[in-house]
Amino acid sequence: MTKFDKAKAEIVNEKTLSNGWTRLSDFQIDYTDSDGETHRLQREVYHRTPAATILLYDPKRDTVVLVRQFRLPVFLHGEPAWVIEAPAGLLDGDAPEVAIRREAEEETGFRVRDVRFPFKAYSSPGSSMELLHFFAATFDTTDRVSDGGGLTHEHEDIEVLEVQLDKAMAMIERGEIVDLKTVALLQWATLNRGSLR
Repeated sequence: MTKFDKAKAEIVNEKTLSNGWTRLSDFQIDYTDSDGETHRLQREVYHRTPAATILLYDPKRDTVVLVRQFRLPVFLHGEPAWVIEAPAGLLDGDAPEVAIRREAEEETGFRVRDVRFPFKAYSSPGSSMELLHFFAATFDTTDRVSDGGGLTHEHEDIEVLEVQLDKAMAMIERGEIVDLKTVALLQWATLNRGSLR
């Protein structure tokens, strides 16, 4: 037992600040720290629903399929807002594997065969409840069933890219890939390249 086993938190109050595209809440919590002292803390939390992401890898050509689309928060930072990332989407009530198969086909045009679930992680645990389920799958050119590009009625405007894995890793170092979920998947694929064949 460590001193941190004594730490605990109790929610005192929750107030909704915004309930638009996602809900934002203000929480008041009583946090008892590892020394046994209780402090009243205020935290804001985004109630993002669970999501899934996938890296499609062609072992014969050593390429990955990525997508590029507009991201407003990056735009607000004054950086190039058409972000290169791994296909992803909200679960929308489906099991993570079902959701990512749907999203991969909608965004990239590739029908996913066997998927691998390497890990799950919180995207930003200090402020968001979003839990991401990470997947990887191999593909080849025969798995393409459409052009992809997203759903018109959701106003998705997605460019599909196929990139050499080593080039994608270099794009991280050059600041051309800045999406954290994509960085994690590309690094995982590089470390596990042999088992993906």
